[in-house]
Amino acid sequence: MRIVKIAVPVLLALVVIAFLAGPIGPVPGVFIGGTSAESPEAWPDTSKLDEIRLKVPGTIPRVVIIWVIEFGGELHVVGSKESGWVQRIGTGSPVEMRMEDRTYALRATPVSENWREILEAYTAKYEPDYPDIVASFPTLEEAEGTVAVLRLDRI
Repeated sequence: MRIVKIAVPVLLALVVIAFLAGPIGPVPGVFIGGTSAESPEAWPDTSKLDEIRLKVPGTIPRVVIIWVIEFGGELHVVGSKESGWVQRIGTGSPVEMRMEDRTYALRATPVSENWREILEAYTAKYEPDYPDIVASFPTLEEAEGTVAVLRLDRI
């Protein structure tokens, strides 16, 4: 009985630490990890890169695993406007992006021009490998007003 009284709190603490340590699937984390690096003049080819980690500030920061697309020489991410991390960005916010093992300080800015073209390129990139997920995306007409396309600018 005494072992159970000790083991349950320890196990619970380990589960909480695991969730806070980093994002796990759709569950956001707090720590982004990686080695801090200066943003390159040109981003590497992201056509084979599926996911990045994005850290959005807040009293408790939120780190999400998210897809990324390069469009016009800039990196972009897409999210629901109702998502907590998108709401934290608002009209623009400093963020950190971890690409592979490097972490970059950037600024996320909502895109109002050419957002449809970016969203189409985003869909085209991921549809071959994730057809079921992409099939659940809203149409361009439905996306207007509900989907945020965000550019990740160098600081």
